[in-house]
This record gives sequence, C-alpha cells and structure tokens, in this order.
Amino acid sequence: MTSKPAVSGTYVFDIADNRQGYAINKLCSTLTTPASRASFLADEADYCDRFDMKPLQRTALLERDWRLLLDLGGSIFYVYKLAMVDKLSMQDLGGVFTGMTTEDFAAAMRAGGRRCG
Repeated sequence: MTSKPAVSGTYVFDIADNRQGYAINKLCSTLTTPASRASFLADEADYCDRFDMKPLQRTALLERDWRLLLDLGGSIFYVYKLAMVDKLSMQDLGGVFTGMTTEDFAAAMRAGGRRCG
C-alpha cells in the first residue's frame, strides 16, 4: 500500500477518502433536487439518519464543519452541494479552507491565485 502524497496546503482526495466519506458524499449528492433539499431543510438530523453516517460525520455535517467534512472523506464536489443549500459560494468555502475572509480569498483569486514554490 502506498502512502498518500503530501501536497502542502492541498487536500488530496484518494480512494481511501472515497470509501471513508461515502455516506457524506451520498447524502450531499441527493441535494441536487428541490424535493430532497426541502426534506433536508425540514429536518436535517432525520435526513442524516437515512444514510449510514458515522457519528463524527453526522456531527460535522450538521455543524457545517467544512474542514472536518473533507478530513472525513467528503469530496469538495459533493460537499459544495451542501454549501449551496446554505447559499454559500465556492469563494466562501475557499476562505474557510485558507483561513481568509471570502472577500480576501476572492481578491486573491482575481489577482492570479496562490503562488506555489
């Protein structure tokens, strides 16, 4: 078994993360339909119970702990569907993940993004 590559400041999503975060990603993937969003918003805890989530995954989702959701195997492509339910933009999440405000993150992206190396 190979170890996960280290890429400073970056989340590397691999097959192990995919397996670990299956329940998070499955729930988030359902949020693409209006009926599912309405059901989720009516009772988020009950909606979580429909998926085989581990307690920490459930807590992270209900508390919108965006970093922890990724650490627990959430894919940004699915977790973003949850953020959209909360009317958050990708820039909002980018700010969370970089420790910047949304405005500072957006300005950094307009200026060419993060410079590596």
